[in-house]
Amino acid sequence: MPAPTQITVPDLLRALGTPDAPHIIDVCIDADFAEDPFLIPGSVRHPHTDLAGLRESLRGQPAIIICQKGLKLSQGVAAWLRAEGLNARYLAGGMFAWREAPDAPRVPASALPPRVDDARLWVTAQQPDVDRLASLWLIRRFLDRDARYLFVDQAEVQDIADRFGAVSFETFATPLAATGACVTFDDMLARFHLSLPALRDVSVKLAEPTLRAICDGLRHGAKCDLSHMDAMLPVFDALYANASATHEGRAA
Repeated sequence: MPAPTQITVPDLLRALGTPDAPHIIDVCIDADFAEDPFLIPGSVRHPHTDLAGLRESLRGQPAIIICQKGLKLSQGVAAWLRAEGLNARYLAGGMFAWREAPDAPRVPASALPPRVDDARLWVTAQQPDVDRLASLWLIRRFLDRDARYLFVDQAEVQDIADRFGAVSFETFATPLAATGACVTFDDMLARFHLSLPALRDVSVKLAEPTLRAICDGLRHGAKCDLSHMDAMLPVFDALYANASATHEGRAA
């Protein structure tokens, strides 16, 4: 039975993409990360030497600490955070164990746009369709839990992104669309190596008329694009949760 101060790879895998997933903090030293520059989805790199900064960024929320082998760095940081009153665990076996797990996705760090002020600010066109909303959900749940979105006129997307140091979603997504896949969501799964079966099931649902009707209906009742997105996030959460449960049932 795992110690209460650790989490196993299967348990962390089940927590990925859920609305209440803990913060995942990668404290691997730079030399180790350079040899294997991949991230657990949703994780953020933070130096183990900046414990006060880490405590502040967590804002009292639960955290999973990751290092290369799950030994001194992650266990030490997690123990320090617990001593400060936070709920912190370390990943048993660290990145080595995650890398060896056949179903554990690893995001290439080079594919991620830079963070600004500890989060990524995205600018995208107003009135997003279900594919783009699903892509924004994917970013929030699997790439950057603190991602923020600005919805603006299509013609102003790039200029506003440039002015505010943000990422233009349209510019980011255009090279993806050029690959010939059906939807941006599919392309993002490929770019970020998010090969979870449940995410592929969500992708299939995006083409269904019922989901598109739900998306359109929620748009009509929303005050703005942000509230429309907020209304759709639980829909995608439910689709992903159902698909995850289905695949776990098959594996049982």
